Amino acid sequence: MNAAILRQPDVRLPAHPNELDRRRIERALGSRKRYRYVSPVVRGVTGGYLVESPCCSRNIDADGGVVDVALLHHDGASASWKLFRKNHATGAWVLHGVHQRLASVTEILNADPERVFWQ
Repeated sequence: MNAAILRQPDVRLPAHPNELDRRRIERALGSRKRYRYVSPVVRGVTGGYLVESPCCSRNIDADGGVVDVALLHHDGASASWKLFRKNHATGAWVLHGVHQRLASVTEILNADPERVFWQ
């Protein structure tokens, strides 16, 4: 008797976003140097994570609304992280750098020496 073999297509779920890394990012942002008195939110987006935060400086939003801080995108082909900052004047995301480790990305977000993320 021949048994039929069921083959399932090679369906791979995208690696990012996932809850574990989302929480790692959120926890790491607790060590940031700027705007420590606000609570940023990390949301999963296609291929990565979006960091949003209330705008306490009023530089971007005079009413103190929630603004985009950073976009982290995982490039599966190169196994690297692309870190983007928001150009609030144009509304466009600008590539800030490419990193091999998620920890490197969060270190840059936490320090933000050029004040391009936490404005």
